[in-house]
Amino acid sequence: MPGKDTLEVRERQPVVSACRNDHRRIHTVGGIRPQWQPAAGLMRTTAGYTGATRTSNLYACMVQSPGNRKALKGVGALIIFALLATALPWAGSLAVATPVRMAASFDWPAFLAYALVIVACAGPLVWRIARWRAEPVTVAASPLPLPWWGWAGATLIVVAWLFAWTRFPWFEPLQRYTFTPLWLGYILIINAAAFRRSGRCLLRDRPACFVILFPASAAFWWYFEYINRYVGNWHYAGVESIGDFEYFVHATISFSTVLPAVSSTREWLASFPRLSRGLLGLWSVPAAGSRAVAWILLALGMAGLFAIGAWPGYAYAMVWLAPVLILTALQSIGRLPNPLTGLTCGDWRGIGLPALAALFCGFFWELWNWQSLAHWEYAIPFVHRFLLFEMPVLGYAGYLPFGIACIAIADLVCTGATAASSSNRG
Repeated sequence: MPGKDTLEVRERQPVVSACRNDHRRIHTVGGIRPQWQPAAGLMRTTAGYTGATRTSNLYACMVQSPGNRKALKGVGALIIFALLATALPWAGSLAVATPVRMAASFDWPAFLAYALVIVACAGPLVWRIARWRAEPVTVAASPLPLPWWGWAGATLIVVAWLFAWTRFPWFEPLQRYTFTPLWLGYILIINAAAFRRSGRCLLRDRPACFVILFPASAAFWWYFEYINRYVGNWHYAGVESIGDFEYFVHATISFSTVLPAVSSTREWLASFPRLSRGLLGLWSVPAAGSRAVAWILLALGMAGLFAIGAWPGYAYAMVWLAPVLILTALQSIGRLPNPLTGLTCGDWRGIGLPALAALFCGFFWELWNWQSLAHWEYAIPFVHRFLLFEMPVLGYAGYLPFGIACIAIADLVCTGATAASSSNRG
């Protein structure tokens, strides 16, 4: 009805998009894009576009839209990271005649030195969280009911855990494939738990991001498999009888659950005031947002990757530290949101929550790995003692920077997914 449409247009305020076409703003009313109105002489209607003009205007729209510019920067950061992460360890291995791996060993001075560094870095945040006191609340919010898919996830965990740790003869052909069902169940239940506490979760509120994290996760963890070829800190048992292609497919599917699990756990942890508000109002680090600091972090990360290839027996800790240094530096240089952004005003959630999320996931990774047929085993120089499951206790500290790297990758990937989704809707 023309009258009704006219009334709706008058009642709604036009929304001005940041995307321009021939130096004219494109207005949308009620979220609906009208016909293009290009400069005179180019074309009269959308149907009249030539192929070259349509491509030109599409490119201009992509580049000039803030969301698309951010997505392009994110893609650029991922490409640069991939190039550095693969080339630098290889270059390091060529620079030294015979890079030496070290077998699992224990050395008290090294163990104590690593422990002191870990306590110095993580201790202040843990102390602040432990001492945080909530403000009195008059009415506590009632939790929402657990969604049905949360119960489905819990059921999947119970069933997969049972088959992972038992050895039924009739289940033997499928015995090594229990990892993925366990973690799909975990992802469902942790999203349901986040939704129950806050009414929001990654699976429900950002489905495009949630889906794209699975293939991104597989590629991300294959990088760590590549870097482990230099340091040899872990290897897999119980998979010797399967061929290379089957192993690749099975491993890729398993690796695809890492980023969704860590990202979903981060959102669940953020629903706890002690963890979210407890990391606010801490020490401000104004220099954290400067590009000079970003370039220093980038140089340190690059040196760490080079050292992994050159001196793997000593630089193995850089397997977990170098990626987060490089990713954070590239995000900061590109003026993209990154874990350092909040430090300028004393907000440490970008550091603390991802680190705790990966540590929480790490406990279950190691627990469910422990008695499974297909599992990984460690060989860590200098600190290989006091095992919790298969992992030396100090090895759990590697999950802290790993979590920050996971969220940095997830943010870059989801920025592109969100921009693409918005463009399709537009």
